[in-house]
Amino acid sequence: MRIPFEKLQAEFKRILLELDFDDEKAEKCATIFAQNSRDGVYTHGLNRFPVFVRHVKDGLVQPTAVPVKENSFGAIEQWNGNFGPGMLNAGFCMGRAIELARDNGIGCVAIKNTNHWMRGGTYGWQAAEAGYIGICFTNTIANLPPWGGLDPRLGNNPLIIAVPCRNGHVVLDMAISQYSVGKLKQYESKGEELPLPGGYDKAGNLSTDATAILQSERLLPVGFWKGSGLSLVLDLLATVLSGGKSTAEITKSGHEAGISQVFICIRPNNSEQTASLTEEIIAYTKTSTPEHEGGLIAYPGENTLLTRENNLKEGVLVDEKIWNTVLGL
Repeated sequence: MRIPFEKLQAEFKRILLELDFDDEKAEKCATIFAQNSRDGVYTHGLNRFPVFVRHVKDGLVQPTAVPVKENSFGAIEQWNGNFGPGMLNAGFCMGRAIELARDNGIGCVAIKNTNHWMRGGTYGWQAAEAGYIGICFTNTIANLPPWGGLDPRLGNNPLIIAVPCRNGHVVLDMAISQYSVGKLKQYESKGEELPLPGGYDKAGNLSTDATAILQSERLLPVGFWKGSGLSLVLDLLATVLSGGKSTAEITKSGHEAGISQVFICIRPNNSEQTASLTEEIIAYTKTSTPEHEGGLIAYPGENTLLTRENNLKEGVLVDEKIWNTVLGL
């Protein structure tokens, strides 16, 4: 089922206005949710919207809250998100990082007491479209076992790295697990097997069954022990730089709220040289022989642009059941 982008956005805004969001905030949040689905990240667009509404109603997300600066050290700033909408806090923080990078060459903004930012790539695109290199990451509730462990003790802490490019920005947006929780739920809802093992079943066997992996809560970290280590250091950096809550503290609260995030922005010395070097690296990468005939070797972000174009032309692909749920909110 496909829905025009504008209708998707309008329905989101209608609901948010009824939840005490002012017009500007409702417009911004609705746009981000709609854009996430438009770009093919359905797990953090329409599919996530009912969860966001529930968090607002439960008081975990405060619609009227605004971030407040608590400390600054040259090109580094610390902010308190006051449990406001995570997407708005994140967009604000990347905007501040861009401003700091414009004046100093680099900017770093860390925020505590914020909420889920939905698609982390949104803020990588924000930096790249402004002509800057962007790096951002967040911690989460514990939902990933450390390597060699059985119980979730690490966050599936997303990492985003974006580099501006003339023919389409390079935007890496990755979870620390082989498949994000949202992607696993997407495969589960469709009753489809994963293309590659994404975790373990309750018997400890590697599995391509999304349901079995979600039940065992043993997702497979990318790079095995390397992904486990990366998750740990991202949590360390987010917690230390923001002065906020760690994955352990977030998990003890029982809700994924009040999380910590970091936004780093770098101003290229020579934008033309950066663009040329980026295109050279991409072109060389694409000279590799495709594994399958007719296969495409794509750089991070390339498929996003193709999906965006298709969804704007044909309508945004939606899960009919979830869409009807949203219409009833």
